[in-house]
Amino acid sequence: MSPIPEFVVELRGLVGDIELWMPAITAVVRRDDEVLLVQRSDNGRWTPITGILDPGEEPAAAAVREALEETCVEIRVDRLASISSNHRVTHVNGDRAVYLDLTFACTWLSGEARVGDDESVAVRWCPVSELPEMPAYLRQRFDDVLAGEERTRFRL
Repeated sequence: MSPIPEFVVELRGLVGDIELWMPAITAVVRRDDEVLLVQRSDNGRWTPITGILDPGEEPAAAAVREALEETCVEIRVDRLASISSNHRVTHVNGDRAVYLDLTFACTWLSGEARVGDDESVAVRWCPVSELPEMPAYLRQRFDDVLAGEERTRFRL
């Protein structure tokens, strides 16, 4: 499976690498005092599960789908932890985008975590207290979930 959804490949064929506004999800998956991390194949960074919504897809359903595709685990989406728009991104292939991210607090239900597609080179459970170095906007998503708040955080 390609790390770029087919509809984005088709769209890029029409518009090239111009900046696109893309709806996306982040799934911060907890199991006891651990969170699930993936090591991205494009840049080697450890991150939470992320992905672009398919056209018409419900965001929580996208979080469940992405977790299964990327890590082979089944999850429950517990709540929307935060909504944010990150900085402008230029991907390694030159495509430019800004993502409207919906970060979900999720709970592991079943499955042995392993690499499920070519978007990642490794998958692992990590103690919450030992998160690896990552960009601030990704670390903020973990903080939004781990804060345990009931309300959704909005960036202003």
